[in-house]
Amino acid sequence: MTAKSDGADLAAIGPSDLFLAFFKIGIQGFGGVLPWARRVLVEERRWFTEDEFLDAWGLAQALPGGNIINLSLGFGLRCAGPLGALAGFCGLTLAPFAIMVGLGILYTRFGQMPGVDGVLRGVACAGAGLVVATGLRFSASPRMRSPLALFAGAAFVLSALVKWPLALVLLVLTPLSWWYCWLRLQ
Repeated sequence: MTAKSDGADLAAIGPSDLFLAFFKIGIQGFGGVLPWARRVLVEERRWFTEDEFLDAWGLAQALPGGNIINLSLGFGLRCAGPLGALAGFCGLTLAPFAIMVGLGILYTRFGQMPGVDGVLRGVACAGAGLVVATGLRFSASPRMRSPLALFAGAAFVLSALVKWPLALVLLVLTPLSWWYCWLRLQ
């Protein structure tokens, strides 16, 4: 999570800025935050370039835990230290927590009513559509036109279509991708 190449001063981003930005992500992206995180952090706040966001997202995915939580903690820490990490985390999780508690209460009371299941399925479809749309937007990035994108495609094919275990996919593709990068640097 590096400072922006266009000179944006990350030190000027305070805990309240982080809280509000991640609160917006949490409230808008309830159930599927990646599209909203990209929109808020790249397009609206311009705290990341597209490539920087992809780098930060990749790092967040590599760490244990929830990806967006990792992003909020890491970015908040970089901008405003431990208080910034706490502000990003709290901003991100406050609204979804309150919504889940409220929905749990409502579902306990009204979950057996006809039509509730259909509403929940519709919401799930909308969330899936947002994730697919974000994936398509990411696929248009210059990185995905790189020869290295073939490894991402191979990982998808092997894990999702061929149904290889993820550990086997990583054992095969990781050394191959390292070898390919080493050859390009020679």
